[in-house]
Amino acid sequence: MARNPDTIAALATPSGTAALAVIRVSGPDSRRLAAEALGRAPQARVATHGDYADRAGSVVDDVVATLYEAPNSYTGEDAIELSCHGSPLVVRTILADLLARGCRPARPGEFTQRAFLNGRLDLSQAEAVMDLISARSERALAAARQVLRGALGRHLAELVDGLLGALATVEAYIDFPDEDLPPQDRDRLQGRVTEALRKTELLLATERTGVLLREGIKAVILGEPNAGKSSLLNRIVGTNRAIVSPEPGTTRDFIEERVTVGAHGLRMIDTAGLNPGARGIERLGVQKTLETASDADLFLLVLDATRPTPPLPAALRDCIQLSNTLVVLNKADLLAEGGRPQAVPPPGFASVSVCALDGRGLDRLLAEVARLAEGLQTTVGDERIAINVRHAHYLADARTCLRSALEKIAAAGPAELLASDLRGALHAIGEISGRVDNERMLDQLFASFCIGK
Repeated sequence: MARNPDTIAALATPSGTAALAVIRVSGPDSRRLAAEALGRAPQARVATHGDYADRAGSVVDDVVATLYEAPNSYTGEDAIELSCHGSPLVVRTILADLLARGCRPARPGEFTQRAFLNGRLDLSQAEAVMDLISARSERALAAARQVLRGALGRHLAELVDGLLGALATVEAYIDFPDEDLPPQDRDRLQGRVTEALRKTELLLATERTGVLLREGIKAVILGEPNAGKSSLLNRIVGTNRAIVSPEPGTTRDFIEERVTVGAHGLRMIDTAGLNPGARGIERLGVQKTLETASDADLFLLVLDATRPTPPLPAALRDCIQLSNTLVVLNKADLLAEGGRPQAVPPPGFASVSVCALDGRGLDRLLAEVARLAEGLQTTVGDERIAINVRHAHYLADARTCLRSALEKIAAAGPAELLASDLRGALHAIGEISGRVDNERMLDQLFASFCIGK
């Protein structure tokens, strides 16, 4: 356990007026501070109600204090959580008193940093704390919760165990250079490294899922002018977010709104109509639509059901695929009862008929969008793990080392170089869990946390 002489304090709940507020204290003086303020030392892990008195003996508020003894606390140190009334004045007064008694203000992310340094969390779990706080959808919440509970750490530990076994085999022959690696050992070694590479690539495949969960799925609404794209956005969002007019070309730039569809968070984007004959500012709007669509994750291709299907711009043909596109046949209310729409979806594409004005067909549309969104995401077995950019960087380094190791095994290369590749892979994986000391990286990472966490 890393011993820190400082005792830190911070508000752990959002600032402002509320029914309750929680103030966190962590460090060696936690028990003493609680005893002084409450007049008695709280029993560990028992909620203790009492008056909080400042150094002058004046009662500030009645609070509920809970003592967590090291190492069985979030930070791994003695810690106190004070639940007081959520008056900003009460919070400021208690914090000022704690600082006067010897605490110092916690830096951003310092509670979680201490948890990491004291071995309560590995680095991937520490990062998952922030993902959990900022989750905007059920899927993002589930992924952050699984990583916080050690899912990514378990997969990395399996990787490390396999590589350590492979490295031990190689280093045994480095110590005995006159001995050749027997064929059976070489085959076993190749199998271990191949399996490690497979697991590494499986984790790397979740990088895109991580982006989708943290940033939201970029869902672009496309279609010709007056197909009802803006009306559809308004219907999905539940408010008149976009201007709707019978005049073609009303939307000249894109409009973005965040929505939750099923268990998924989406960035729903309304775009300018795809008018091949557009000129002037409308032409610029069409160009902006094509730019926006070039890196989209999901498409709603809106067709006017009363008109023939317009040609799709060549620039979109590589973007729009069966796996990421839903064809929306809008204006179904204008069709004669039982009439067939004139617009025909491209072969194989899922489609749904709607009326954006009255919401007809909306439930089915949202169900189809949720289905497509689910298909965009990668799982690791039964676990929903979503790596971030930092994880992907080191996993890519490990993959490079493992591929190089397999080439050396196949070519019966020098054991020393093979061992170097395996050590490189182990080092890269260690960077993800934080087993490799890098104070600069840690300070930068934890500085992104909010105060009190």
